[in-house]
Parts: sequence; C-alpha cells; structure tokens
Amino acid sequence: MRRLTKLLATTLLLTGLAPLAPASASSTSSCATVPVTAPAGAKIESVDAVARPGGTVTFPQTPLSAPPPIHDVPAYCEITVTLTHADDHVKVVVALPQTGWTGRLQGVGGSAYAAGDTGAPLVQAVKDGYTAVTTDAGVLTGLDTSWALKNGELNEPLLTNFATRSVHESAVIAKSVVRKHYQRSVTYSYWNGCSTGGRQGYSEAQNFPDDYDGILANAPAVNWSQFAVATLWPQIVQYQDGHIVGNCVLDAFRKAAIEACDANDGVTNNIVDRPDRCSYDPRQLIGKTILCDGKEVTVTQADADVMRKIWDGPTDERGRGLWPGLPKGADPIWLAGTLPGFPGPGFPVAAQWVQSFLLKQPGFDTSKLSYQQYRDLFRQSIREFDDVIGTSDPDLSAFRRSGGKLITFVGTNDQLIPPGGTLRYRDQVERRMGYVNDFYRLFTAPGVDHCFGGNGAQPTNPLGQLVDWVERGKAPTTLAAATADSTRNLCPYPQISRYVHGDPQVASSYRCTR
Repeated sequence: MRRLTKLLATTLLLTGLAPLAPASASSTSSCATVPVTAPAGAKIESVDAVARPGGTVTFPQTPLSAPPPIHDVPAYCEITVTLTHADDHVKVVVALPQTGWTGRLQGVGGSAYAAGDTGAPLVQAVKDGYTAVTTDAGVLTGLDTSWALKNGELNEPLLTNFATRSVHESAVIAKSVVRKHYQRSVTYSYWNGCSTGGRQGYSEAQNFPDDYDGILANAPAVNWSQFAVATLWPQIVQYQDGHIVGNCVLDAFRKAAIEACDANDGVTNNIVDRPDRCSYDPRQLIGKTILCDGKEVTVTQADADVMRKIWDGPTDERGRGLWPGLPKGADPIWLAGTLPGFPGPGFPVAAQWVQSFLLKQPGFDTSKLSYQQYRDLFRQSIREFDDVIGTSDPDLSAFRRSGGKLITFVGTNDQLIPPGGTLRYRDQVERRMGYVNDFYRLFTAPGVDHCFGGNGAQPTNPLGQLVDWVERGKAPTTLAAATADSTRNLCPYPQISRYVHGDPQVASSYRCTR
C-alpha cells in the first residue's frame, strides 16, 4: 500500500497535477503537546512542548567544532517525547516549523556514541522546510560510555537503543506527532546522517525498511564490530613494537604518499584519488631529515615499519588481513598520533569500545594489550556484537521493495573510519542482490576527510539529489561537489573520477571511468 501511495504521488508530481510539496502547511494555533501513542514495548513518560522563536540560532562550541549561526530560521514548535522500556529514559525531539513546512520529515543522526543531535543539523532541517526528529537513545553524549555497564554487566537495553531501536521509534513517534500537529501525514520521509548517523541510516534500511523513503548515510560506521576494534590497531602496533612515531613524522609519511601518487588520476592537486592503488613504500623516506617543532629529525627504519603496518591494517597470526587499514593520504594522527585534550592513547571511540563493551573495564590501559590479546578481542567483538550493532546485513531487498532509495558518499581520505569497510559492504550487497544501482548508489569523494573537510571537492547538495531521486525518479549519475575555487563531480562506485582535458578546476574536465 505504501509503495502504491508513493507511486501515485510521484505520478501526480510528474504530470503537473500536484505541486512538489505544499508551499506551507497550517499547524495548530499554538505550540502545544499532542497525544502520542507509545511504540510497541515502550511507555510514554511525558510529552513537553516549547515554542522556539527562530531567527538567528547560535550553538555552543564543542571540543571538536564550533557550528556557525544559522540565520532566517522560522519559528518552530519543539515537542519532546520521553519514553521508557524498563529503566531507561529515552528522549525523542520533534521540531515542527510553524511556517513553510514542505510535508517532508527528516531524521537527524548522531556521531560517535551520541545517537542524535539537537543542535545545528536539527535547526538546519527546520530552516529547509522539514519537520525534524532526533533522539538521545537514553545514552547521554558523544564520548561518554558510562551507560555501557550496569553493575559490571553489559547494559543490553541501552545498547539495543543505541544500535537500532531508538532511531526506529523516533521515526514512528515523529510521524504520529506530525499527524496530530499539522492534521495531515508526512508526504515523504528522509534520513540524514554521517558516521554513527550513517550507520543508523543503514540500520533503518536493513531492519525497518518502511521508516524512510530516502536515506542519506555518509561515511557510515557499518561493520561496527570490526572497525571499532580495527581503528585501535595503529596504537597497538606502536606500543607492542616499542616504537612511538611522533605526529610530525606521521605527517611526513602522509605528505610523501600524496607526492608519490597524486598524479595517478591525471592531474596534480594534492590528492590521492585511489589510495588502494598507491604503491608508495614508506621505506623510501628512511634517512630523510624533516623539521619537527624547530628540530631536525631523521626518519628511521622503525618509523617506516610502523607506518607500513598502519597502512596495511590489522592482521591475524599468519599475517592475513583482518580489516582494511588507514588509506594512504589520510591524516594518520587521529588514529596513530597524540591528540591533545583526549584521554589515553588511541582513537576514543575504539578505545572505549574495547574498554567498556569487550573487556568491561572502563579506563583499562589499551596500550598494554599484546598482539594476541588484540586479535582475540577483534574476534570477540564480531562474535558477541555483530548481530547487535554490526549493521552489516547485505540483504536490502525489503528496502528495495518498499521503494526506498539510499545514497552514500565516503571520503578517500577518511581518517576515522577507513573507507575500505564500506566499499567491502557494498560489494557484499551486490554479490547478494545483483544489480543494485536502481535503489542504492555509493560515491567516493577523492581527498575528502571523515564526513567533510580535506583538500577534495565537498558534496554540495546530496540530500537535494536524494529528494530528486525519491520524488521525481531522477537517479544521480554523479554527486555535485566543489571546493572554494573548483568543481568536480563524484563518481558512483566502482567508477572513479579521472582528468581528461581542459581546466582541472572544472568538473567537465573529468570523466567517470573504471
């Protein structure tokens, strides 16, 4: 029935018998609470409503970012639904614009160990004419995993919330709130997330295929059970080999790889387009002198050995690869270096996964793990948690049948979630389902870091292209992308963008090839 309804709506849109979306929608005369039916297995604890004035909205600075103000935000009603399943308390926040609602719903994803975001992404969605929804899953904030254990044992209900349940329930609740507030249903629903938010989008496609018509899930933390351990590997290598490589030397290896492989795509632009085809050997830097904090440092054999292992990725006892390593050209300092302001060695997401979920010893010094202990933990993570949070099921047939569309982009310079895992997942989906470009398209972004940033062209409007695909049937052959002074379209995997002729700053000078 849902598919037939969407088909009818799309037919009306294409024939000009209906507008793309209503220019605005009337809401209740005031920002007030509405009755909410609890999802199965949950109980509603409270429903609160707060009128937000809109205008210019500012956001507090975090340790990692300072979101710029968002201007011209319409006034909106923020309804917070608190629900429980047992002894948890989950908040679902729904933001409903008082004017300019397009009939669309946007689910907003989280990052690290945060399940959602009530800051800039939520407000931006409201400005863009969406009703927006996000949830905290009852698990506090991004790098706080104190919720993981209860009386020394795994807190399985909260892990279930974080892994799958709360995002689904937030979609159900948001659609109910919309019906009560606007006196009409959502026309189209979209998911928008990166990193953890990307994983949540894939979880929705795999487990709750009717929740969203379109899913934008970028740099997704799929294969969580593997990547959350694999990204601790650079620290394991250094501590077990007894050789810590300084940030300056790590960066020298990155620059050397870029210099060696930059021109492989036909143009020199300080980007390694295909790290997997970059044959640069870190031993080539041995004996070179570099300047670090005003001091001359000579690169050693031990430095090169560590860098090689980091790029190769974790291995088993026989030297066989367990998971893809850091891509050449990506910033190695996040996973291998020293990060000011972060406690202990290692990428915090990886270290906390091992400490709290695998070892159940918060604060454990992961630098003391031997190679064998690390490999045992890698296998334990898959064995105990792949079915819970792995988000690695390649069967997306139910999402395809529902009429859903899925777009993902991954940066080839992703320094936090190496893109090899996502590319591997995409291959598994194709092996399982055959041709999937009719509903699922993955794009690689040369030179782009985790979610955004880096020297590469940044996607300019991927959500808009997803909307075009869902509502107009216009599938994206490329994703539009740009830097401050150039354009370059992103190609669908397994194609890559290669310079052909003309101005290298202009997208038309490139072609998508295999």
